Amino acid sequence: MTAHRRAGATAAAMAAPLLLTTWAAVPAQAHGAPTDPVSRVFACSPEGGDRAKTAACGAAIAANGTPFTAWDNLRVADVGGRDRQVIPDGKLCSGGLPAYKGLDLARADYPATRLTPGAAFTLAYSSTIPHTGTFKLYLTKPGYDPTRPLTWSDLPSKPFATATDPALVNGAYRIRAKLPSDRTGRQMLYTIWQNTSTSDTYYSCSDVVFPGAATSGAGAAKTGNQKAGSGTGGAGSPAPATTSAAPEPSAATASSAAGSGATAPASGAAPASSDDPLPAAASSPDNSPRVSLLAGAAAAALIVTTGVAVALGRRRVRRPR
Repeated sequence: MTAHRRAGATAAAMAAPLLLTTWAAVPAQAHGAPTDPVSRVFACSPEGGDRAKTAACGAAIAANGTPFTAWDNLRVADVGGRDRQVIPDGKLCSGGLPAYKGLDLARADYPATRLTPGAAFTLAYSSTIPHTGTFKLYLTKPGYDPTRPLTWSDLPSKPFATATDPALVNGAYRIRAKLPSDRTGRQMLYTIWQNTSTSDTYYSCSDVVFPGAATSGAGAAKTGNQKAGSGTGGAGSPAPATTSAAPEPSAATASSAAGSGATAPASGAAPASSDDPLPAAASSPDNSPRVSLLAGAAAAALIVTTGVAVALGRRRVRRPR
């Protein structure tokens, strides 16, 4: 083996541990959670902004023992639709997973989204990897007490809306539905996403507030999908998925939306506030921070390998002629 070949082999051997360490340090891509109405796991994650600094999120993080960094990875395998049999009462928000146990802390001051009874709304479920499956949306029954752990008896036996295989567009699934008209005060929007392309089922809790109760703690943020230019109300936004419970739009509404490229804002909107739910961190699998970090790390390792090989190659001893 010539001197420069030995140098190249040495450089590759030196760089291999660096490359492997870099790959190991990058977490695997996860999948998703609601960001509007904002879910507890996203609100209390490092990407939740000021909401993560609220007293409720602080208590949830302390009870959890670790930050909710993997806000898009709250999933349970092989449930197969047996949600009420597999997920224990009092642990619905965590899906029964120890890594998310802080989300089950019962409080009435979690960051919440303000909704209007009986109004149309759009749930934005941000996701980093597309999957097929069915979304089921539940709203706690009248009389729900947020200071008590959430149980299955707090939820109706059937969801008020479902959506199967909606498209993942601009980093989110958007599911249109009509809210029940008999809710007041603080309630819980519970979302179940049962995959068909994987064996996983995702669970999430979104604290919401309807007129009729005083707002506590951090207050209730106005839901972005009822605010012009935000969520699905802005120009150029993709149309939300149609659900089994959503009313059909009128011809005038459909014509207006088609002509402007915008989805018509939901009816029954309440006044907007300044702390609308924040957008998700990753807009698509190809553009996610995790992918960018991985690509950068791999490139850095390649540069190190090439540089060492060149440097050692130049130092090889020339054979006498």
